[in-house]
Amino acid sequence: QVQLVESGGGLVQAGGSLRLSCAASGRTFSTYGMGWFRQPPGKEREFVATISRSGGGRDYADSVKGRFTISRDNAKNTVSLQMNNLKPEDTAVYYCAATTRFSTANRGVLYDYWGQGTQVTVSS
Repeated sequence: QVQLVESGGGLVQAGGSLRLSCAASGRTFSTYGMGWFRQPPGKEREFVATISRSGGGRDYADSVKGRFTISRDNAKNTVSLQMNNLKPEDTAVYYCAATTRFSTANRGVLYDYWGQGTQVTVSS
């Protein structure tokens, strides 16, 4: 069983930055593909970014390319999402997820473990 705990959400003005972190339990973190998803108010959950087990592979949703960067530290069992030039449409609950079956994945059904989420609100 893997437990994921997100932190770093908050309220920020448009154009600002936030850094989300996700701490994972367990000693096999380096064997998990990791991802970030978000759920805007009144909408379905959507893919944001994914990073491979080694950290060498990354993929992003088109809406965040060039603004968000996903990274991981396998020694510290953490994955992060640096979010720059935030827009009001980035407002959502952000979730960290882990997959034991894939190195990277951009669909939520491919993930096995989820965090509880952290709220990000971007004001205009």
